[in-house]
Amino acid sequence: MPEEDFVKGFHELKTNLLKSYFNPSQDGFGESHIAKMVDSLGVDSSETSTLYQILDGALTDALYTVLLGLDGEASIGNNNQQMYKLFDEAGNELTKRGEIEGYAWEYFHNRK
Repeated sequence: MPEEDFVKGFHELKTNLLKSYFNPSQDGFGESHIAKMVDSLGVDSSETSTLYQILDGALTDALYTVLLGLDGEASIGNNNQQMYKLFDEAGNELTKRGEIEGYAWEYFHNRK
């Protein structure tokens, strides 16, 4: 699997999670615990938009940081910053060239 496809999968995960939080019947997701909490707030559309932006930002920060951490460009938790070796099922190393960081920036910060 190319590095770009790996990063794209994380971005698609973020998109699908957000959909499941605000449109729980879409994309094969059942109603999640988060969707129930969002619904229980009873907020108007402006407040729902703000909540969406908050969760979108939080998921972006978390997933982007994980990707950079795997690529050795950020620390994960309180661990020292280090590069990890990550392989796909075919044995191809995804972290070999350090390209995850660039794709992560592109998918999480340049494409909206």
